[in-house]
Order: sequence, then C-alpha cells, then structure tokens
Amino acid sequence: MVMAMGYLTLCQVSRIFIYNYGVLSTDFSGPLMIVTQKITTLAFQLHDGMCKKAEQLTPEQKPLAINVRPSLIEYLSYNLNFLSVLVGPCSNYKEYIDFIEGRHISIRLRQHSAMCNGQNGYDKTPEPSPLNAVCRKLLVCSGCMLFFLTVTRSLPIKYNVDPHFVSQAPFLTRLTYAFFSIQAARPKFYFAWTLADAVNNAAGYGFLGMDENGQPSWDLMCNLNILGIETATSFKTFIDNWNIRTGIWLKTVCYDRAPKHRLALTFILSALWHGVYPGYYFTFITAIPITMAARAVRKSLRHYFLGFRGLKLGYDILTWAATQLAICYTVMPFLLLAVEPTLVYYRYVNHLKSSRLLSPIHAYCFRGTAWLRVTQILS
Repeated sequence: MVMAMGYLTLCQVSRIFIYNYGVLSTDFSGPLMIVTQKITTLAFQLHDGMCKKAEQLTPEQKPLAINVRPSLIEYLSYNLNFLSVLVGPCSNYKEYIDFIEGRHISIRLRQHSAMCNGQNGYDKTPEPSPLNAVCRKLLVCSGCMLFFLTVTRSLPIKYNVDPHFVSQAPFLTRLTYAFFSIQAARPKFYFAWTLADAVNNAAGYGFLGMDENGQPSWDLMCNLNILGIETATSFKTFIDNWNIRTGIWLKTVCYDRAPKHRLALTFILSALWHGVYPGYYFTFITAIPITMAARAVRKSLRHYFLGFRGLKLGYDILTWAATQLAICYTVMPFLLLAVEPTLVYYRYVNHLKSSRLLSPIHAYCFRGTAWLRVTQILS
C-alpha cells in the first residue's frame, strides 16, 4: 500500500508541478490510479487468504480472500487487461480470474438456479446475452456526450471565480450558476464510466446475476447510478452512487481495516489517490464534517417525517436541496484544482456571514463540532 501510493504520488507531483499545473489533462496518471487500486486490492486479499485465519475475516472479506499466490502472467493480466486499463473500473481478482477461465456467468447462474429451482435448474437456464445492457449503456454515453458538447461548454466552472462575475452578480445569481455548472460538469464523468462498463459487458464481463424479476443484470462493474446521484437526499447517498467501484476500494483497503478515525482516514486516502492538487484536499477534508453533520441530522430528524406521506415528501425535497448545496460547496475546489481560484470561491461565498441562507452552510462546512451542536439542539 505504501509503495503503490508513494509511487503514484511521485508521478502525480511530476505531472502537475513540472508539466501542467492547474490544467486537468488525460495522461498516464489515470491508468496508474487504476493500477494502484488493483495492486493494493490484490495485496490485501492475498494477506487475508495467506496471513489471517478465517475467523479473523469479515463476511465480505472471506469469499474474496486469495489462498494461492498468482503467477506472473495472472498478476500482469489482472493489472493490465485492456478492458479496464484506461479508466477502470477496478474488480476483484477472483472475479476476474473466473471471467478469464470461463466461470464468470455459470457460477452466478448456478447460484440463482440453486436458490429458485434446485441444483437441476441450472441446465435449463440459457446463458444471458449482454447485448441489451451494452446498447442501453452506449445510448446513455451518447446522451452524455451530446449534453457535454451542447450544455457543459456553455457553463464553464472557471466562470464561478471570474472577477467581474464575482464582484457584480448578486449572491443568489452566483449560487444558481454554481449549482447548474456543477450539474453540467457531471456528464463527462458519466460518459467515461458508463463506456468503461459497456466495454466490460461487451466482452462478457460484469454479469451480476438475475434480478428479482428474473432478468439478467450486467451491473457488477457499474461505477455509478445516475438516478441515485441526481436524486440523492443525503451526502452519503451521493457518495455511495458516485464512482462506486472506487468507493468499494476505499472501503475494502481503508475503512474496514482502520482501527479508528475510519471516516477521516478514508477521505484523506481518497484525496491522496486523486492527486496532489490542493483542490482535492479542500474537497475531501471539507467532506468529513459534512458527512458527520448529515449523519447526526438524519438520525435525529428523519424518523419524525416517516409517519405521513406529505411530510416525508417535504423532508425529501428539503434534504435534496440541502445535499445539492453541500455538493456545490464541497465539489467546487475539486473542479477548480488550484489554490488561487479555490480561495476566491471561498472568499465570495463566506464573506456574507450575515446572510441567513449562507450562515448555516458556513457552519455546516467549517465547524467540525456543528454536528454535535445540531444533535444537542434537536434532542
């Protein structure tokens, strides 16, 4: 873990501070980030299988533990296969080997048949085709590309810190533009991750099993849930549906294994993995108190609104709006990257401390004890 992350960080430093600081470009660092995920995932799973006893593993770790050291060709195939070498997603070693050796689909069909029809039902189950899933995902890619070419470019992120716009536009106008520019920046990520998922499916990889309706699901390698992202009513829900495989990697190698301060260590690892742009650290460090505050508010308030349908709908609308505002505040540095524009953005957002709309956001994001105060007030 230290070797892989250290090497990745050195490469990120050389790319950013020597070549193109302040410009987000596509180069060798993207594939290297995916390889880092795979190397560390394989290392921990090998450690689970060869250095730990079965009773020391969690239910999630047991089926993925590796008891036999891979050969060189297996190791290189897992790390450098063309399906995921550019933008991922990262998969588990056992699942990849099952795919390479032709067991990927049959194992899941056998499990489904055993649960529904008994062991003899497997022979009657036809092998599902990924054609429908691939076509559907390519259609999503086309829509995202069209949106990017027509809408995203007309709402540039850098305009949020344009001196004239910052000095002349009213606060609500700036907040509205921030919201729509953040929304418009997402389709390029949707395009890349959905295309990567479709590539894996086209090769026959990514079969998750049969859903509750008996239809094949090809979402094992899915990296995002667009509907879940756009309708998220909590910060955690947004994170859980965004870059899903990276979230699973962070949970596998950090959150589930850290002895304490698991949330903070996971966000710090995520920032370090993304690179050395200061904007990444602004984003992920800010996300720590936001997540803690969101947990406290949800635990203290949500049960009051579940008894009535109208109240639940109002609660969902309010929490959706609060989540989107929190995302705007938190993610903006991630897209601005450099220190100077990030500080300009923070300066024009935070200088209106007397604003009734802004004060809760300021406290929500910058006071680490805000979640405790909210809990005390509500209780």
